[in-house]
Amino acid sequence: MINGSCCCGAVQFELSKKPSMMGTCHCERCRKVGASTLVFVKADTFQITKGRDQISTLKAVPPYKYDRCFCSACGTALGEVFSEEDSFPLSANCIDTDMELKNKFHEFVGEKPSWLEIGDSAKQFEGHPHE
Repeated sequence: MINGSCCCGAVQFELSKKPSMMGTCHCERCRKVGASTLVFVKADTFQITKGRDQISTLKAVPPYKYDRCFCSACGTALGEVFSEEDSFPLSANCIDTDMELKNKFHEFVGEKPSWLEIGDSAKQFEGHPHE
């Protein structure tokens, strides 16, 4: 079992399987919500075990299409934990268990601030990945 939580512990969750991959988004919205590195999980492997009522949602405004979820107590960005998709992104910073995953890609590098240097050899995409 893989465990995760927000900073204050009000929201906790479990994953029954390791996420399929990890990627980093450099778009302005991901940077501002503090959730640039994401893991992709299957909905049927994810379960909120504590604090569902502590989760607030920021509705997406075009060009963004995914609503973002946060702990209403401490502000930790959780990812899209209320997604109705079969698979969704979850903030990697919320995972408490070592998953032994490596970053596979960087997306929206065209929006990356000049002060940030990418320090790994993962594939880079100007926008959404093509693969």
